[in-house]
Amino acid sequence: MKDKYIFKDQDITTDVLFKIEQISSIISEKEKITFDDAYTAFVSSNTYNILKRTDNLYWAESAEFIADEYYREKI
Repeated sequence: MKDKYIFKDQDITTDVLFKIEQISSIISEKEKITFDDAYTAFVSSNTYNILKRTDNLYWAESAEFIADEYYREKI
């Protein structure tokens, strides 16, 4: 894995990856698509790019909130 997520000298990679999994699951269920397709759609979004920036604490938001932001982006 090339991405490593650090916040205040703490490795939060596992937290961010778990959040990505949760968001992808929400998208998969809502759109009735495979997890892989949902994951691909999410990581191609601007919302994902914002999530990768650990300085903004977006990763600390709930998966539901971030999924809502993903859908707002698609409008």
